[in-house]
Amino acid sequence: MLAQRAKDITPFHVMDILAQAKKLESQGRDIIHLEVGEPDFETPQPIINAGIAALKSGKTHYTPALGLPELREAIANWYQTRYSVSISPERIVVTPGASGALMLLMGALLERDNKVMLADPGYPCNRNFARFVEGKAQSIAVDASSNYQLTADHINEHWHDDTALALVASPSNPTGTVLSQQQLTDLATAVKAKNGYLVVDEIYHGLTYDGLEASTVLSVDQNAFVINSFSKFFGMTGWRLGWLVAPKEYVPVMDRLAQNLFLAAPTMSQYAALSAFNDDTLAILEQRRQKFEQRRNTLLPALQDLGLEIKATPQGAFYIYAKATQLFSDKISDSMTLTKHWLQQAGVAVTPGNDFGQHQAEQYIRFAYTAEPSRLLEAIERIKTLGY
Repeated sequence: MLAQRAKDITPFHVMDILAQAKKLESQGRDIIHLEVGEPDFETPQPIINAGIAALKSGKTHYTPALGLPELREAIANWYQTRYSVSISPERIVVTPGASGALMLLMGALLERDNKVMLADPGYPCNRNFARFVEGKAQSIAVDASSNYQLTADHINEHWHDDTALALVASPSNPTGTVLSQQQLTDLATAVKAKNGYLVVDEIYHGLTYDGLEASTVLSVDQNAFVINSFSKFFGMTGWRLGWLVAPKEYVPVMDRLAQNLFLAAPTMSQYAALSAFNDDTLAILEQRRQKFEQRRNTLLPALQDLGLEIKATPQGAFYIYAKATQLFSDKISDSMTLTKHWLQQAGVAVTPGNDFGQHQAEQYIRFAYTAEPSRLLEAIERIKTLGY
């Protein structure tokens, strides 16, 4: 018999959509993929070359559980170079993806039935990680009035005696909104007053637009926990590599948990990531950031012309979260049905809001602009042929 925690872990609706899309492709259909949050660019060649070189030189054995010392040093240097924030390499924990960092955090900070305060809509795995360690998600409905982000007011209003931590994301998934340095300061102050933990998901840092540079929470609160990843900005999704920045006193428990839960992050990936911060790699990544901004600028007005309502302009990541109620009909009255209809009838794969929470989720759709502008516009034209 399955454990109750396993039964309670909800699936990604987007993965079911992806499976349906792949099945249609196997039948010869051309599908435009705007559903999965994965960049369509290959990993930058300097990183690939470094990974190959690591394999050829026999770098195939375990690393320390906290990660390669030289990679921890490189990540610490990244904070100094990019944010002018001084972080000791001893505070860096290298993990198998940002998911590995989430696992360590939830395992270290949550007692049974403790709550994690989360924005709804938000990244769905966060609540499932809480459940996996016998904690609970405390979802707070957010909307455009707060840029779809938790605020200090939310902390003050909704914090309970059993709330242990608040987890925010900037830039966020699914809305692409960004917390300002002042908002991060206010959140840190509010959470500290509650004797809680503040965790900030910064995995989309580097992918911001309109001249905006996302601030790291570490610039205003050295006691915050930060989750980051090599997947999004650095384009290393399949390499499964991320990191956690923790206050120094929490590193020993992260070490113990890592030793037992996954032993260490993939060795080849760690050596490859040493090249992620090279000037040649960063130049490639900046070109890609500009292309993502171009894609956003292409898709955003096209969706609005189609009749979709975007209440908060995405400033980062590669998502647009759009209200789709104006496209509903007698036969299609929710986003799940609408996304299935678009996939089957137009060959356009998108993600229903149901994946990201419960607050008005049936009204919203997430678009991932991880395709060329020409394909984005083709997707819009295909949808229009359905009568919109």
